[in-house]
Amino acid sequence: MQSASEVKLSGHIAEELSEKIRTRRAKACVVGLGYVGLPLAVELGRAGFPVIGVDKDWERVEKVRAGESYVSDVEEKALSEMVRSGAFQAGQDGLREAEFDTVSICVPTPLRKTRDPDLSHVLQAAEQLAAHLRTGTLVVLESTTYPGTTEEVILPMLEGSGLKVGEDFFLCYSPERVDPGNRDYHTRNIPKVIGGVTPACTRMGELFYSQFMDRVVPVSTTRVAEMVKLLESTFRMINIGLANEMALMCDHMGIDVWEVIEAAASKPFGFMPFSGPGLGGHCIPVDPIYLSWKTKQTGHEARLIELAAQINSQMPRFVADKVQAALNEHSKPVKGSRVHLIGVAYKRDVSDIRESPALDIIALLEKRGATMTYTDPHVPRLLTESGEMESQPLETAGSADCVVIVADHSAIDYDLLLRLSRLVVDTRNRFPGIESPKLVRL
Repeated sequence: MQSASEVKLSGHIAEELSEKIRTRRAKACVVGLGYVGLPLAVELGRAGFPVIGVDKDWERVEKVRAGESYVSDVEEKALSEMVRSGAFQAGQDGLREAEFDTVSICVPTPLRKTRDPDLSHVLQAAEQLAAHLRTGTLVVLESTTYPGTTEEVILPMLEGSGLKVGEDFFLCYSPERVDPGNRDYHTRNIPKVIGGVTPACTRMGELFYSQFMDRVVPVSTTRVAEMVKLLESTFRMINIGLANEMALMCDHMGIDVWEVIEAAASKPFGFMPFSGPGLGGHCIPVDPIYLSWKTKQTGHEARLIELAAQINSQMPRFVADKVQAALNEHSKPVKGSRVHLIGVAYKRDVSDIRESPALDIIALLEKRGATMTYTDPHVPRLLTESGEMESQPLETAGSADCVVIVADHSAIDYDLLLRLSRLVVDTRNRFPGIESPKLVRL
């Protein structure tokens, strides 16, 4: 089988673009400079492609221009060197102002309040792209979405320019698979799935990503590629739901769920450990809902997804109940008590608070009358339902009636925390094997 670098794309337009890609002369545009787009842009720059990044957030644009990284997975030194050399430029209107040969769309795809997909950012990017689309352009959508988006939504907008897909321009879908804060797997070494609208599109996308990714995995269609991402996230969401239901059952039966998980994880096959006080981040809480929504459009109900979502959504309330029960054991009501959270990001060593269970835990305890504070070295400020909060020094835990570990950041001194605290509710098992009257585990 030919490697991507050996694939011969027929047609004058395809040959010209593929040659630009092989020789790194293709001008790459990345739309959306968040936790997906910025690392992608830096990898493109490292491979020798001239890159322009586009983002509506002017603060992000200014930081990129100053060589400042706001994404934990991007080294500031690498970013600043690319910006200083002119290899990486950033702006708010790059699609309008600059020439480009490839466009990677990496914008957010959140849920509306009605729990249906919000594609407004994708549509805005596609609309602007359609107005400036040139012959010989490769377009890749990386934003997570439901199966059919690329062909049903993006393709008609781009072909409205009068250009024909697979001949005049090339359109693919490639799901982002970034795991923020993961030190072992990053943009370059996570296998890249790619599916095109036509076989020529797939080959062009494969050729492009093979220039700066360790491994590219081509699939037959954009729908397959779109479904790959949803399967990955749904797998994790359902297994987390199972672990959370196990935690609820163990709590009712007086069994240490952490001991159960640790012992089960000793099996060298067929088991993966999952834990935590709920779901967080953009992918796992959101992606399965995209799939469930799309499935309903076809007349089928995704019952397992809906059930797992229901179980996972109960966990912040379970944690709040644990706090209330722990305070009661110490002859304190929730109302009037000071409760201090350790970590408000959705997981360890990241700054992302999207869908973080900490937000629900804060809201629930505030409604019960608690005064809330928090410590998180990655989240200096937090906007909650009751207003803005600021991260406090760890020593603040010493004056709290109860401390709750939600995100177990590695920068926290947990020995000091336990010494300072009067009462700790540990949702992350940071103190395994320690028996103390002031320690309560999830």
